[in-house]
Amino acid sequence: MEVQMSQFPGVLPALLTPFDEHEEIDEAKLAQHTEHVLGEGVHGLVAAGTMGEASVMSRSERREVTRIVVDQAAGRVPVVAGISAASAAQASAYGVDAAEVGAAAVMLLPPLAYEADERELLEFYRAVASGIELPIMLYNNPKASGAGDLSADAIASLVRDVEGIVAVKECSGDARRIAALHGIDAEVLIGGDDWALEGFFAGATGWVSGVATVAPRQCVQLFEQCTSGSVEDARRTYQALLPLSRLDMRAKLVQYFKAASRMLGTDLGDCRPPRLGLTAAEEAEVVLAVEALNARAVPAGAGDRVRSVD
Repeated sequence: MEVQMSQFPGVLPALLTPFDEHEEIDEAKLAQHTEHVLGEGVHGLVAAGTMGEASVMSRSERREVTRIVVDQAAGRVPVVAGISAASAAQASAYGVDAAEVGAAAVMLLPPLAYEADERELLEFYRAVASGIELPIMLYNNPKASGAGDLSADAIASLVRDVEGIVAVKECSGDARRIAALHGIDAEVLIGGDDWALEGFFAGATGWVSGVATVAPRQCVQLFEQCTSGSVEDARRTYQALLPLSRLDMRAKLVQYFKAASRMLGTDLGDCRPPRLGLTAAEEAEVVLAVEALNARAVPAGAGDRVRSVD
């Protein structure tokens, strides 16, 4: 598989999955959610990832979510499908489904809930790459996988030895990792929202973002300011995003962003168990974060796009 650089530049929201009152996927709301972020200028989409609650969806549901997003995107931007699983066989099955419904690539954590050694990691990614036709975005997120942190050397080795890996979503929490990965034969994308500014200036080409599901225009603005060298403007945009962005690396990130989305005018329903609703104190944190966004990050002329919180 030929590696093509810059397949995933810019901002790629990790989409939320709307559920109805029966905890079923709300197809209409997912299509609307997808169209909304596309209308705000994002450069790609991630479906059925951690933010999308893929861990509590069946194989057929993950396929359906990816299909809805691909259909709504209609070729305007690439759609990356999450296929993380405990085994290579299961991840490959998800990857086959993603290809069949038109995804452009897949995103894959190390094997879930097991801290594989270097030999096992290599075999896992090689097995998945050989079983699917789509390029792979390696996803390093120790908290989400339970598999331990991949060092820069380990990531570089996997990129070198697994032909299908064309990008890395780096979500260790260490912004220095972006610079340490400079020069590998794959794109390096920011995987956590509260080091996006640092990540772009360290050389990341893109950003897989949770906060971009609720503030896509501001995230696109941050990317454009960073890439154009507008440092002071980027800092101002970043400061406005940070209260929301800092919710991204917490266990209840999905609940936080669904609450923020509701406050900003789009109700995407509740989460599936075991995730429950936020406490009053947690809800108050989201209110303050959305108020900061409203007060400081709305571009000129776009005030009607972001609703104030009562």
